[in-house]
Amino acid sequence: MTPDKTSTTRGILLQLCPRCRAGKIFRRSVFAFPAMHERCPVCDLRFEREAGYFLGAMYIGYILALGTIAALAVLLWWLFDWTFNKTVIVAVLLFLPLAPALTVTSRVLWIYLDQTLDPDKR
Repeated sequence: MTPDKTSTTRGILLQLCPRCRAGKIFRRSVFAFPAMHERCPVCDLRFEREAGYFLGAMYIGYILALGTIAALAVLLWWLFDWTFNKTVIVAVLLFLPLAPALTVTSRVLWIYLDQTLDPDKR
């Protein structure tokens, strides 16, 4: 199945399947962290290929978290001219509510990267 006219960026932002760009990767949950579909509801692409598959997503999440905390710290330091320790502590505290969203984003980015480098042809 070939991707439709949905761009890669739009597919990532909407958390769509990287192969068909029609099926959702996550189903909504009543809890804060949405559950993943095992397979794409449209093209049947398996999202988690093997045990430990999302280890790479942890590296992406780590990079996103460090970048976010650093950006928040620079913004806080620029706005308030606090000490380094206070700036970093407040930046980390401001980051904590963003952690679940970055976790979901890192999983989507990992699936897209993996499908780009090693596409599942089934």
